[in-house]
Amino acid sequence: MKDDMGPGEEIQGEQKPELLLPGDAIGDLDADSAARLVSAVGDVVLVVDRGGVISAASVSAPDLPQDEFQEIVGRRWIDTVSVDGRVKVAEILTEARDASNFRWREINQQLVGGALPLRYAGVAAGLGGRIIVIGRDLRAEHALQQRVLQAQQAMERDYLRLRQAESRYRVLFQIASEAVLIVDPSNRKVVDANPAAGNMLGVDFRALGGQSVLKLFHPEYRDAVTALLNDQNSSPRSDPLPVRLADGRDGFRAVASLFRQDGAVYGVLSLSSTRTEAPAADDDSKRQLLQVLNRVPDAFVVTDEQLNIADVNLAFLELLQLASAEAAKGQPLSRFLGRPGVDLRVLVRNLRDHGEVRNFGTVVTTVYGEQAEVELSAVSVRAGLEACHGFVIRPARRISPVPSSEVEQLPRSAAELTRLVGRSSLREIVTETTDVIERMCIRTALDLTGNNRAAAAEMLGLSRQSLYSKLSRFGFGSSEAEASLDS
Repeated sequence: MKDDMGPGEEIQGEQKPELLLPGDAIGDLDADSAARLVSAVGDVVLVVDRGGVISAASVSAPDLPQDEFQEIVGRRWIDTVSVDGRVKVAEILTEARDASNFRWREINQQLVGGALPLRYAGVAAGLGGRIIVIGRDLRAEHALQQRVLQAQQAMERDYLRLRQAESRYRVLFQIASEAVLIVDPSNRKVVDANPAAGNMLGVDFRALGGQSVLKLFHPEYRDAVTALLNDQNSSPRSDPLPVRLADGRDGFRAVASLFRQDGAVYGVLSLSSTRTEAPAADDDSKRQLLQVLNRVPDAFVVTDEQLNIADVNLAFLELLQLASAEAAKGQPLSRFLGRPGVDLRVLVRNLRDHGEVRNFGTVVTTVYGEQAEVELSAVSVRAGLEACHGFVIRPARRISPVPSSEVEQLPRSAAELTRLVGRSSLREIVTETTDVIERMCIRTALDLTGNNRAAAAEMLGLSRQSLYSKLSRFGFGSSEAEASLDS
């Protein structure tokens, strides 16, 4: 039987021992021998009568309270256990009477001194309906389980500390401006490299893993690099070694230091450029540019090719009422910018076709759901295989445009519409008003898209042919419209 199960779990024992021993295998067994045998099997033996009352109790384990078990004699066994153990007591008694199963169950036996965890099983004895209940002390097993649990929790805490230390190392390793290579001196292969190393060497830093570190340097300097890595006394304070890269570029220096991990020695090879003046000036100019962009009064946002926000300035945070740049980074731009399903499709199409967009009218939605009309200009920049988009966003102009003579004005109030009742039919009033609204919407869409009729059709939710038909009906120039649609 399985004695290593956790608390509260039922122990699946063997079925009724039909094939273990034949009935006459142990011969005639007298009462004293049977009592000694039962006492040897368990630490506690209870004799329960037909009514479930404990008629006798015996304790064979020296560290169990014999007198406390004698105090439960004469009581119903089910009343001397914990609440969650009463169902198990009933099951033990039922199975023993039916001789159907022999299963161990863990029960907390309530005594005067407190609860005692025991593993119980029962077997019927004789024709009087008595049941012999055998119990085994689980305190040692529970203590062992508790020690195992504590050891597991200690291991998890140590593992968490190691993970946190590794995360801190990984962050520092990734953001370090100095090129760093982790090298195995035994085979001179790169174990790990940071992004700065990839930038210096002109390759993807992920591709450096597993490569020979010597191939990164000019053949004339490979012996010196090998000697530097083999020097067991190398430390970060060692004199830097002037080196030349494999592509012929010089003006670099290498510093090596060694450390041990899991019984193996690894080298940290740091590469830096001796030409510090020009990069420093370049870094200063870039830093100044970033500061200017961060402080310009117009909102500025940079996204990747999928229009996920990569960086923003302070004006963008104020416009959308965001607490920090981290709350915006990684979010889709469509969450804050554009009318649902219209503006961004038109905007992206123009960016892909022309590379830039000027004075595009749209709306922004703050984190609190408030909307405001804005104008934006955008540009698309491609660096290698990846592209990014930059957007400058400013509040829409508050000056109302001069009404165009080509677009009729709607009545300024509902009262003016009611004055038409009696002079014109309802159908004529609705038709005239609808035509005016359609003309205004089409004209506005054409203005917003720079007279791009394909984009205007998408903005209005119309097919190109439907827009062409309306342009012809309203006299916007059928030949010009047809030429634009065909293109």
